[in-house]
Amino acid sequence: MELFFTYFGLWTAWPANFLLNYTMKKSIAIIMGGYSSEYQISLKSGNVVYECLNKAKFDAYRIHILKEKWVYVDDAKNEISVNRHDFSVTIKNSTIHFDCVFNAIHGTPGENGLMQAYFELLGIPHTSCGHYQSALTFNKRDLLSVLKPYGIKSAASYYLNFGDTIDEDAIIERVSLPCFVKANRAGSSFGISKVYRKEDLRQAIEKAYKEDDEILIEAFLDGTEVSVGVITYNGKTKVLPITEITTENDFFDYEAKYEGKSQEITPARISGDQEKKVTELAKRAYEVIKMKGFSRSEFIFVNNEPYMLEMNTTPGLTKESILPEQARVAGISLSTLFESAIDEALRENT
Repeated sequence: MELFFTYFGLWTAWPANFLLNYTMKKSIAIIMGGYSSEYQISLKSGNVVYECLNKAKFDAYRIHILKEKWVYVDDAKNEISVNRHDFSVTIKNSTIHFDCVFNAIHGTPGENGLMQAYFELLGIPHTSCGHYQSALTFNKRDLLSVLKPYGIKSAASYYLNFGDTIDEDAIIERVSLPCFVKANRAGSSFGISKVYRKEDLRQAIEKAYKEDDEILIEAFLDGTEVSVGVITYNGKTKVLPITEITTENDFFDYEAKYEGKSQEITPARISGDQEKKVTELAKRAYEVIKMKGFSRSEFIFVNNEPYMLEMNTTPGLTKESILPEQARVAGISLSTLFESAIDEALRENT
């Protein structure tokens, strides 16, 4: 079928599906929640996306992905189960098949590759990176190992898996004190401790094991901490203004991140040389592993050199979160930021 219209006075034929795709509103599933300790933060992020999306261009649907249920939640908080065979929902006898999924899940299954692989199998465009990149970046140990040959430095580290013998002397010989004990695959500083004494190591390890069965123990890096947002925007890799992180607490823990015990200063108060170095490294990391979508990488400057801590591929999207603030300083509104992520996902699948 073809539709005809005039263009500079000439009758021109266009495929009907082109015009329909151009003019029809897109149905967007915003997935939020997840199976980890971060699910409440994810719900906040997802609701911000829902509130900010352009209602003239998108029909947005909040989808809660929880261990016990996958449900569409309407404005009255009524719930309708999601059909997991094709990721559709049926509302008043009308079945909604989504044009794109906006991923706002922090932690598993939205930040470790599981949801990405699921949508890729179903052929549904999504705003986050690919399943491999998601799994890699969620595993701090593997990510830092992959990036090391590309000149991206990281702290001295020691690895433990659940059931391994805990040799405190070997750990201290490798990373010294103080050190950080982290759950390898967790976010929002869940399961992390700063350890000053040998006798406190075992308790910190037990705390980390509550979040993950893999542990990363890292040397303490004393320096300025910065966060660098890198996104795909208008088809190109874009590094956002850098954020400097200072905290009232001993480190940038959950309380500092979400309960007002820190300052997040954008743009960061760093030298031009430092800005150039960390911008180049953040962009290199993003492109080396073939990222897309949003990312936020953390670095600490030691003797003027940036050391990478981690990369988050589903960073917080609340109005108080770092990436939205970086976008604002760059002159990008939340509505534009979220719309661009959807446009990039749809463009990749045309």
